Amino acid sequence: MEGIDIRKITLADTGGAVEIGERVWWVGQHLPDDLFQCHSYLIEHGDQSVLIDPGGYLTFENVRRKVEEIIPFSNIRYFVCHHQDPDITASLKLIDDIPDLRGDAVVVTHWRAKELIKHYGIKMPFWEVEEHGWELDLGGRILRFVFTPYLHFPGAFCTYDPLGRIMFSSDIFGGMTSDWSLVARDESYFEDIRPFHEHYMPSREILLHGLLKLEEFPIKLIAPQHGSLIHGDLIDFVIKRLKQLDCGIFALARDKTDIRRLSLLNKTLKDITNTIIMYRDFRDTANALLEILRRTLPVVSIEFHTSTAEGGPIYLAPETRYRSVNEKPPEALRDILGIDRNEWYLKSRVSCIKSPLPAKPAQLRGNTNELCLVIPLFSNVSGKAQAMAVLRLAHDLELTEEIDQMLEQMANTFGVAVERETFYHMLDLERCKFYEQSIRDPLTGLYSRFYMEESLKRVMHAHDRNEKYSITMAMFDLDYFKQINDTHGHGVGDEVIRKVAAVIIGATRASDIPIRYGGEEFAVFLIGNSVEECVSMAEKIREKISRLVCDGLPGGYRLTISAGVAKRRQTEPLADFLKRADKALYQAKTEGRDRVLYLD
Repeated sequence: MEGIDIRKITLADTGGAVEIGERVWWVGQHLPDDLFQCHSYLIEHGDQSVLIDPGGYLTFENVRRKVEEIIPFSNIRYFVCHHQDPDITASLKLIDDIPDLRGDAVVVTHWRAKELIKHYGIKMPFWEVEEHGWELDLGGRILRFVFTPYLHFPGAFCTYDPLGRIMFSSDIFGGMTSDWSLVARDESYFEDIRPFHEHYMPSREILLHGLLKLEEFPIKLIAPQHGSLIHGDLIDFVIKRLKQLDCGIFALARDKTDIRRLSLLNKTLKDITNTIIMYRDFRDTANALLEILRRTLPVVSIEFHTSTAEGGPIYLAPETRYRSVNEKPPEALRDILGIDRNEWYLKSRVSCIKSPLPAKPAQLRGNTNELCLVIPLFSNVSGKAQAMAVLRLAHDLELTEEIDQMLEQMANTFGVAVERETFYHMLDLERCKFYEQSIRDPLTGLYSRFYMEESLKRVMHAHDRNEKYSITMAMFDLDYFKQINDTHGHGVGDEVIRKVAAVIIGATRASDIPIRYGGEEFAVFLIGNSVEECVSMAEKIREKISRLVCDGLPGGYRLTISAGVAKRRQTEPLADFLKRADKALYQAKTEGRDRVLYLD
């Protein structure tokens, strides 16, 4: 086969026999306007020659003529039939009636095909591949048979010629070709292979099983029963792509079984499913889904509306960069959450509705008169739609059966994506809730000492790099608090702590870090403020606490608090910084309490 360049074969050459390998010939016939070009192949080996898949009534006269260009037809002893379909076996009746047909001619096939082929009433005996060890010795040239069950019928098999390294692959690698070429030109041929396999082969798993068996052989040329010959680097490419192909697309069919339509539907659904598997970030998922939808629909944008188990609405749209936002749907869509999961909006099956949909969630009262397609995704326990996808359209759209089926199928996949994102949203909320609980003191709502240490690490690093970046703090301690607990009880003591904390929170800014340091001790860290500003803040807190009225304390009881202020020195450890503030606080107490004291 090294001296044969099959890439140079043209359609004009197919009027006669075409040599495709060492003493191997294509002897089929090109049928104009036939998607299923059926091929017959001749292995020339003297009076032990082989005709592979002899053909049907439509092609046999041409097959016979081309065979006789090479050898007398009587030289053929073996007629290999990979399965029983009439496009390759109907000619057996014509062959059987040839007057000078040799007496030892046999039909080579699997027993499962034999049980059907025999109903042609032919006189030729059968030579069953499984009864002869899956090999045929022609006398100096051996053919090997490869069992590929269910591709496309239970007894299907392929034939391998080790001499030319040619795999006569029967239906595997076949194609549906409107612009036929005997030899596949490039990788685009896979788009002819795709629909053929998607509808002919029962499942991806069965196809993969057959491909793995064929890969055990060193193949230089694939000679399928339909479509085009595959050679060279295309072989590995096609096998790799076929391994990833979903089959059995007739399972998607309703009333119509148009193969191209079902193939497009299958490819769209597979791409959508792969997108959801591939991307974790919902923004990436939504953008990829939009590109897939644009192949068949005039979609401008896609957005999703759903609600959590607690009833909170979630809005996912380009305006939010597909981040979960607690927004209600636009008013024009709010009633949709009450429709049945299995119905489109509207019930009349009209696909497009003219609704006053706003360009952005903030403009709910705007009226853009925009066209959209609304798809319910999944339902709640009462059977009502709990989530929906909204496809904004560039123009009106007729809901054909193809589009209707595609939307119905993809609704389940969209639902998985939205449900997953909702789950992640709830996890984030729970995570934030638990984080807040871990960094907040449960009694006061002030930050905990754990948060103080974690947050101050960052600001202290900044202060160490820049001396102009100041950190000051005030440490507070309620005066005579032990007496309150001992005299009035811990319940009253907790109420006092809560009210003091509320004063501190009210006196601080978002950039400040108010801490419950422990018991009746508090601390406030100010970032970027002077000592004077820190002292002023502490004085305001002291004054407000002195005017607090707390339930459980006797009338006229005056709460007081003492404070020590310190300014951090560059590179100073947190422990030393706290110790200096505590020293200032201790001195404020020893000097009479109810005061703010700063120590340099």
